[in-house]
Amino acid sequence: MSELALEANGLCKNYGGLRVTKDVTLSLPVGARHALIGPNGAGKTTLVGLLSGTIEPSAGTIVLRGRDVTSMGPAARVKHGLGRTFQVNSLFRDLTVYQNVFLAISEHRGISKHLLTSIARHRDAIEEVWRVLDMLGLSADASRCINEIAYGRQRLVEIAIALVLEPRVLLLDEPAAGIPGAEVPILLNAIERLDESIAVLMIEHDMQIVKRFARSVTVLAEGEVIESGPPDTVMASERVRTVYLGRSGQQRFGELKHA
Repeated sequence: MSELALEANGLCKNYGGLRVTKDVTLSLPVGARHALIGPNGAGKTTLVGLLSGTIEPSAGTIVLRGRDVTSMGPAARVKHGLGRTFQVNSLFRDLTVYQNVFLAISEHRGISKHLLTSIARHRDAIEEVWRVLDMLGLSADASRCINEIAYGRQRLVEIAIALVLEPRVLLLDEPAAGIPGAEVPILLNAIERLDESIAVLMIEHDMQIVKRFARSVTVLAEGEVIESGPPDTVMASERVRTVYLGRSGQQRFGELKHA
């Protein structure tokens, strides 16, 4: 069995008598490229909140690289190797691309209290920022403010920030949301260049993006897993077509399968 980067076992989340997440079990091996899909209201955002620590589970456990992190908050999980982007970016819009990424790495490495010391003391961090910006094709935008660059580029900045936090597991919450269609390939190319040692879980609804990105897929509906496996197997599932996608979804999945 492959080494697991992330394990969720029997995760449940209840709000009073409402069960939003129902006994979800999910495993990501090291290097996974896994898509989590589901209709609106399926519980995808809640599950990501549970995995990242922003939501406390009612039951179940979360194990990150062999360590039980169920009771840990988001900051502690980041220190243990969990990175995340959000559906709506929360960048510092009046700061430059470089400043946004450097602030993240300085906080992560504990050097934010010593930013007025010699630049040589921070050379490793500076070099890492430039390495990630180069990898994501953002170097030319480094000195531009966030509000001066296209939305698709802003999503790449979010990924850059996540990467300088040295994640071993990266949660991408609808990274293409709001990006013009012409800019989506830029984002996908950047994701494909991520180190193979990083396990990536992408929450997505666009089946073409899922097809290009995922080596495995989990389908969530009404808070529970209804199918999990290779993309072709999942897309051929009658249960996925009827319970999750309905009639229109059957046609969309059929078109995707034969694309």
